[in-house]
Amino acid sequence: MKPERLSRRTFQTAAAASFALAATGNSFLSPAPAAEEKKTEAEKLQVHAWERDSRNPVLPPGGFEFDKTCCMNPFVLRRDDEYWLYYAGGDAGGRRRICLAIAKVNDLSKWERKGPLFDLGGKGAFDESWCVLPCVHRVGDRWHMYYTGRSTKAGVGLQAFWGMGLATSDDLLTWKKHSTDPIMTGDGFDQWPGNKGIAGGGRIIEIPQESGPPLLRMHYTLPTGTPSKDLKIDQAKHSVIAHSKDGITWTDKRHVLGPRLDAPYENAATIALNVWKTKTRWRAIYAGIGTKFGAYSICEAVSDDGLTWQRGEPGENLALAPQGKGWEARMTEYPNVIQEGENLRLFYCGNGYGATGIGTAVAPMLD
Repeated sequence: MKPERLSRRTFQTAAAASFALAATGNSFLSPAPAAEEKKTEAEKLQVHAWERDSRNPVLPPGGFEFDKTCCMNPFVLRRDDEYWLYYAGGDAGGRRRICLAIAKVNDLSKWERKGPLFDLGGKGAFDESWCVLPCVHRVGDRWHMYYTGRSTKAGVGLQAFWGMGLATSDDLLTWKKHSTDPIMTGDGFDQWPGNKGIAGGGRIIEIPQESGPPLLRMHYTLPTGTPSKDLKIDQAKHSVIAHSKDGITWTDKRHVLGPRLDAPYENAATIALNVWKTKTRWRAIYAGIGTKFGAYSICEAVSDDGLTWQRGEPGENLALAPQGKGWEARMTEYPNVIQEGENLRLFYCGNGYGATGIGTAVAPMLD
């Protein structure tokens, strides 16, 4: 298969065509639905037929000291005949920083690791111990990288991730932090007063306006969990969105997807959506946490308006579950997709939130 030379920006711009803003009516923890008649195969939600790469993980940890223990949170751009893979690398001291690796599109077994792109924050900063979950998007004449910080605050679980930072670049190689403070935090949702947790992991899409530049919509994660022996409390996360005109100030925050009680692979959490436009509707890929696996698995959803999402009956939307006895036996998570001609290429992580590295899979695109 020879991939078409299509940049992520082209994919994102196409994904934003003919988008209409609409209010969402999703509940925050979806109850089990009433019994329905058995669906025919044609009526069931169809997910992509992902074919895993036999060389997985294609980017394992251990290349250098900066990613010796972990390669997590892939976010890929296409630059001519290369993939530029932004990810979080973990060192032996437990620190995690945003790194870059580059490979030829036709050979994903050979990556040139460029190392960390900027350092962690200072003492007491929101990103003092980790910078993870990169999301890269062109805003005006500059590149923006949104990332999630982890503080050193102990005993608060997911609430230690309390700020999303921004770094900017002219060339995708040299990055400078916009500020030592986060540009967005986990507040702004009446349903979770006092929540501080926030995390990235999704995609930004552009919504055309009648005049002027497009409106930016960021898909991200709202971690609402607090330390508990109950997985559904400890790992509670929701998929949310926010909007911006300049890529710096984000408003109009909305909840779009959450855990559902009748699906045991996503009854604790759903994380940020990777969204794209098909010929007739919207599709998304994301990861859920549930009691079935006790960790992440990769799921899909469809939508007519990009705001209200359908997942089918329990089991129908489970797209890439843990399998085998190797690198992805216990979990699959952090999905990120890019178009390759008539196919989609998926980058994702396996066991230990990136402890076994980053793998890839391909599938024909669905409507």
